[in-house]
Order: sequence, then structure tokens, then C-alpha cells
Amino acid sequence: MSSPTPPTSGLLELMHIIEKLKTTKRSGWVRLGVPGPERCVMLALVHDLAEAEVGDITPHDGISREEKHRREALAIEKFTADLLPAQSVASQRLKSLWLEYEDGQTREAKFVKDLDRFELALQGVEYERRDKLASIQTFFETTVPLIKHPEVAGWAHELMDERASIQGSEPFVKDYKDVRPLP
Repeated sequence: MSSPTPPTSGLLELMHIIEKLKTTKRSGWVRLGVPGPERCVMLALVHDLAEAEVGDITPHDGISREEKHRREALAIEKFTADLLPAQSVASQRLKSLWLEYEDGQTREAKFVKDLDRFELALQGVEYERRDKLASIQTFFETTVPLIKHPEVAGWAHELMDERASIQGSEPFVKDYKDVRPLP
């Protein structure tokens, strides 16, 4: 009778590969001057982690910013209390990253917020295409003008031009010019 191969050997190898992803320098991000790209990935994941628990609350849901923040903070507390040892380094890091994103004061947090806004606009264009929606203009009016990072603003500019060409209309809305990167 031969001894079975431990079932975790392949899993462990995969985990080592995933671990490398957290520290591999992202060439494009570094070239574009994105500060701490790995940190940006962590900020985005932690932000979405809170939303996974409470849902993607929007201003149209009639829930105040304060209440949204409270619910998401409780979700993060739940994750750190129920799934991680409360005072562990991982627990404290998770809380710290979530607060950093919410406060939006670091360059990384600002960049990730702009990526989140861009992704919402991209999703809106995809919905219009796929579902043949007449218009979901508020997707764009409430997100695109808020994008400040020059690179992300450039992507938003291209996306809005693409949207206009698909719809056969003029690009975007008032304040769209504010999104266009400087020549």
C-alpha cells in the first residue's frame, strides 16, 4: 500500500505563486508613476470586501454617507473579529487599509478611488451595449467628472468618446472637459 500524496502540495505551490503576485512590481504602473501599485491592489480588494458584506450602496439608495460608512465599518469589524484573530497583524492591516481608502488622503487611495469611478463608467458603457439601455446618463454624470488622476482621466476621456460614437451623439455632459487630460 503506497502512501498518498498530501493533498496540500499543489495548493501550497499555488499559494506561493499568489504570494509572489503581491510583491511583483507592475511594470506599467511603475512606468506611469503609480505609487505603491501593490498597495493599490490591496486597497481595492479591502474596499470591495466591505461591499461584499453590505452591498454596493449608492446615493440613489437613500442611505446617507454616514450610514454607509457605519455599515461598511461594521462589516470590516465582523471580518476581522470573526475570521481573523482580533489583534493580529492581518486584522490590523485590514482595518488600516480600509480606513486609508475611506479617508482618501493618500496618493494610493485617491488613485484607487479614481479607478473605482472609471470602472463604474466602463460598466455603464457595457450595460448600455449589452442591454441596449436607452440611457444611464447618471452613471457618467456622477462619476466621470470626479476623476482627477491624469492617466485615469485619459481613459475616461477615451471611454466617453467611444460611448458618444456608439450612440452617435456629442461626448458626455457638462463638465466633461474637466476630465480631459492636458495636451
